[in-house]
Amino acid sequence: MNILLFFILTFFWSSAECSQPHPLDPLTPNELILVRTIVQKSYPVSTNGPSLTFQYVGLDEPNKPLILSWISSNTNTNTNDKTKSLPPRRAFVIARFQKQSLEITVDLSTHSIISTKVYEGHGYPMFTFGERSRAKQLPFSYEPFKESLRKRDLNISQVLCVTLAIGWFGEAKTKRTAKITCFYTNGSVNLYVRPLEGVAALVDVDDMKIVSYSDRYVVPVPKAEGTEYRASKLNPPFGPKLKGVAVTQHGGPGFTIDGHSISWANWVFHLGFDVRAGAVISLASIYDLEKKKYRQVLYRGFLSEEFTPYQDPTEEWYYRTLFDSGEFGFGQYMSSLQPFTDCPANAAFLDAYYAGSDGTPVKITNAFCIFEKYAGDIMWRHTETAIPDEVITEVRPDASLMVRMVSTVGNYDYVIDWEFKPSGSIKLGVGLTGTLLVKAGEYTNTDQIKEDIYGTLLADNTIGVYHDHFLTYYLDLDIDGVANSFVKSNLETVRVKGHTSPRKSYWTVVSETAKTEADARINLGFKPSELVVVNPNKKTKPGNKIGYRLVPGSVVHPLLVTDDYPQIRAAFTNYNVWVTPYNKSEKWASGLFVDRNRGDDTLAVWSLRDREIENKDIVLWYTMGVHHVPSQEDFPVMPTLSGGFELRPTNFFESNPVLKIKSPKAAHWPNCTSQH
Repeated sequence: MNILLFFILTFFWSSAECSQPHPLDPLTPNELILVRTIVQKSYPVSTNGPSLTFQYVGLDEPNKPLILSWISSNTNTNTNDKTKSLPPRRAFVIARFQKQSLEITVDLSTHSIISTKVYEGHGYPMFTFGERSRAKQLPFSYEPFKESLRKRDLNISQVLCVTLAIGWFGEAKTKRTAKITCFYTNGSVNLYVRPLEGVAALVDVDDMKIVSYSDRYVVPVPKAEGTEYRASKLNPPFGPKLKGVAVTQHGGPGFTIDGHSISWANWVFHLGFDVRAGAVISLASIYDLEKKKYRQVLYRGFLSEEFTPYQDPTEEWYYRTLFDSGEFGFGQYMSSLQPFTDCPANAAFLDAYYAGSDGTPVKITNAFCIFEKYAGDIMWRHTETAIPDEVITEVRPDASLMVRMVSTVGNYDYVIDWEFKPSGSIKLGVGLTGTLLVKAGEYTNTDQIKEDIYGTLLADNTIGVYHDHFLTYYLDLDIDGVANSFVKSNLETVRVKGHTSPRKSYWTVVSETAKTEADARINLGFKPSELVVVNPNKKTKPGNKIGYRLVPGSVVHPLLVTDDYPQIRAAFTNYNVWVTPYNKSEKWASGLFVDRNRGDDTLAVWSLRDREIENKDIVLWYTMGVHHVPSQEDFPVMPTLSGGFELRPTNFFESNPVLKIKSPKAAHWPNCTSQH
């Protein structure tokens, strides 16, 4: 069967057959409006103003067996009705109504609410963009704040504020509150490096009023000089000057986008959007040339949480232990990507939509870009010189398909890449850039510092506070089927016994299949090992279990003590690797309600059940991270710090899957010559 035709039958909807979206497509603007209308009928706006806010609106993804059944029926060419197994189209809503958190499931086909639950646990839903915007304006009509500005001789028209989550530090009862901190923009738009240190307001977000205020001390606001980053405002000298690079594709792009379904080379997958996660990759399968069929690799994958604890324990900073996904929404703060800079000239773009505070759709233009990357890398090569009178050189240039998003949560910009390679590998990249969140101080030189300032002195009165980034990924791997196992293959040193060899030692592989969740909790870096998700029910011709291997990036472990409150809430970072049995409700490593929660609904808690994971439908969770000691090169804006990891086929194919790949036709440039 033609590969493209197979792909179409497997993943695409024909407009002639069905006008409904793919069952994993994100909610459309019309669907968001419908959800808003349905929910507001049951929870009408009060006469005193809005009493209903939409904290989260997303696809209530169909149960996995329903999706797999739908795929199966749509690949059956003998089936005339390709849509008869269409899963129900539903939305999941978290709303605030009369100071309660509601979990609402809406059926879009029947235009009705099919379930409602009042959340009784600890914690609150993520802040909406509208709530944070309203809260940060409150100080400007608050007289004590105005007095603080007068005391510092600051122009109120050049002050901007931001809304921060404040976490949980053992309080028996909590309210839905947030901290407001402010910055001075006079002379620079780089506000995060010009803080008004010592000044903060505590806001009750439900009542939208200031409930406490502090102005503890006065230190100089870091100067504006040297903080500009806009090209139009920078003064010479400039450099270095980079030459332009062009990518030419004679036959047009090598990928196809139909709705949210994408095909490229030997890959097919679905790209979705979630207001909390951002990009969601589903149904990723790769074509096996030898078996002449697509084979399952990844059912669903996304960034589940990003945890950033700052390391200053003082009154103004101790609470800055932020969960960027669960408290603020990685998808909600996605930036519109800029053609030719964020993404190359050969990129295609997709928009995204989320529900604002009042439920109305908000559009993110160019939320994703998809492009083929040709970076001069080598896919494989070999030069053979051992054959007499002959030199054989075979080289294949590499290419990848990239799916990119950028989420700007306050001062930091996170560049999130999914990279699909013809070899079968999936690489997940993270780039950290943006501006640092700094603390203002009295110091202008390190010689003046006599105590721990919890950071690096970057410029006059400017301290870059030490902090971490932990990114936890949800990876529901289905390696050639749903039933998988997790295998730890430790590399162990063996001493040669007797006099059988001149060697005294060697290393070998000792493999162990994890039986339960406890067996699969791993902190990397202490013992060399190979971590593979295998399908124990299928083997290669030589008898190896087919699988995909986790190739970790930089290994980072938490340095906070385990009973510290931020670490209790972020206990899912205690291990780099977790494996759990698939459970539709277990998708957010930090819990469903993260703001001010107590860490009692996290991956670490679910895993305590120690469920069986051998030959089951399992989910791999992987946490990568960075301990960030700021340096002067990170100021006034930070060059991208890159990291990532790889999911790599391991005995998945019978041999090199790109042995017979065809190299792209070379473009001939006037200044290029080739020698033969």
